[in-house]
Amino acid sequence: QLQLVASGGDLVQPGGSLRLSCVASGFILDYYAIGWFRQAPGKEREGVSYISSGDGTTYYPDSVKGRFTISRDNAKNTVYLQMNSLKSEDAAVYYCAAVLMTKVATRDVRFCLDPGLYDYWGQGTQVTVSS
Repeated sequence: QLQLVASGGDLVQPGGSLRLSCVASGFILDYYAIGWFRQAPGKEREGVSYISSGDGTTYYPDSVKGRFTISRDNAKNTVYLQMNSLKSEDAAVYYCAAVLMTKVATRDVRFCLDPGLYDYWGQGTQVTVSS
């Protein structure tokens, strides 16, 4: 059974840090690009980080650039999202998702955070940013 399990969400103060994890089971993560998305109440799902398979090309939208870092450990079938300098507007449920690299290999990396591209989704982990 193909599954993604996201974890690491918590309550953190503004300016704090969190590291989210996304563990894949039932498939080989090496063949997949991974996106992290978030969704706050009343808002659309937003892509916040992307990492390709192979060379590990990354992409971040301006809203998180310089604060978030995505990385992957294929040996552990795990992708991480390090989030620093958290702001109240970062509060949301965070989801990881996987897409076969062959589906996005020819895309401009800026357009690889379209939720409709992704085949598998984790269950989400809550990030709350509040003092």
